Amino acid sequence: MALFAIGDVQGCDRELAALLDRLEFSPERDRLWFVGDLVNRGPDSAGVLRRIRELGDAAITVLGNHDLHFLAIALGRARERGGDTLQALLGARDCASLVDWLLCRPLLHRDAERDLLLLHAGLAPQWTIAVATSCAREFERALQSAPERVFADLYGDGPDRWAPELEGAARWRFTVNCLTRLRYVDARGRLALRDKGAPGIPRSAAHIPWFEAQDAAWHGPRIIFGHWSTLGFFRNARVIGLDTGCVWGGRLTALRLDVDEAAPVSVGCARPPDRA
Repeated sequence: MALFAIGDVQGCDRELAALLDRLEFSPERDRLWFVGDLVNRGPDSAGVLRRIRELGDAAITVLGNHDLHFLAIALGRARERGGDTLQALLGARDCASLVDWLLCRPLLHRDAERDLLLLHAGLAPQWTIAVATSCAREFERALQSAPERVFADLYGDGPDRWAPELEGAARWRFTVNCLTRLRYVDARGRLALRDKGAPGIPRSAAHIPWFEAQDAAWHGPRIIFGHWSTLGFFRNARVIGLDTGCVWGGRLTALRLDVDEAAPVSVGCARPPDRA
């Protein structure tokens, strides 16, 4: 059995099909992990969701910020933004069942046996893996039981630093901002959510990639993430980044996780970048 992780698909179903063919993936034999952001910006979000849902237990996906944005729109708690390509998905006959399926996806997945952690964006430096997991599970339970209430007060950049006494919407917001939006933190361990540039050219010299935070409490399992197309494919002893910007004219990338330091496998964007 092979275990592959795949970067941000973002509605690029044609590229996903091509990548699975190149991997010679078999759902009876192999397993897939998706880093989230299955939908939006690309041309066929519904096709992506249907393809991955049909894989059943052969695929695990965590939620990304675009997945949550789609859910908020579908549940009447947000409006479409410029650049969104969700109209076909929202108007699909099976939209309600796809929403129900997506609502049950986790924010974080841990494989203790392989010592791997799958998430979309990043972790607060104050979080241990146990705290991150607990916060993720709290949010998932709330999302599945009362999604309209969750989305009513989910969006915003604060609080920007973890405190155990956070509760309710503030705790959910911090959790989601870490796990689906984070790229940089500052020297005091605060989330720098407005900084989206590539490493080496952050908005502020005081900002560092979340995975370079000194004395971070989450050190332990190797972390598989996406979300950061300007970072591209990235791998060190602690983390593996898989967002190679397919929807922006880049590539869709997979990495085999059950083979030590395997080479990434990718396919190019099937559309011109100005149509992404």
